[in-house]
Amino acid sequence: MPIIKSAIKQMKKSLVRRERNLPLKSKVKTVFKTNLDLINEGKLEEAKQQLTRTYKVIDTAVKKNLLHKNTASRRKSRIAKAIRVLEEKTSK
Repeated sequence: MPIIKSAIKQMKKSLVRRERNLPLKSKVKTVFKTNLDLINEGKLEEAKQQLTRTYKVIDTAVKKNLLHKNTASRRKSRIAKAIRVLEEKTSK
């Protein structure tokens, strides 16, 4: 436990920020994983519908500085690529 006054305040701020950030971080992971699961199951239409929601959640996390913009870009491109691959498989 911190002894110095400023360290105590910093710890309190850290806990408040953690409580504020955890739900969105969890949502980002859940939405990303849900979309990948849909793609792996071969549900193309559902995955496309989920794609816009995934993008929205990821962009919100970037806006709130929970994810770096390059990390968000990488995740979005991976999902888009997986959907593109699935489209090619189903069109054959």
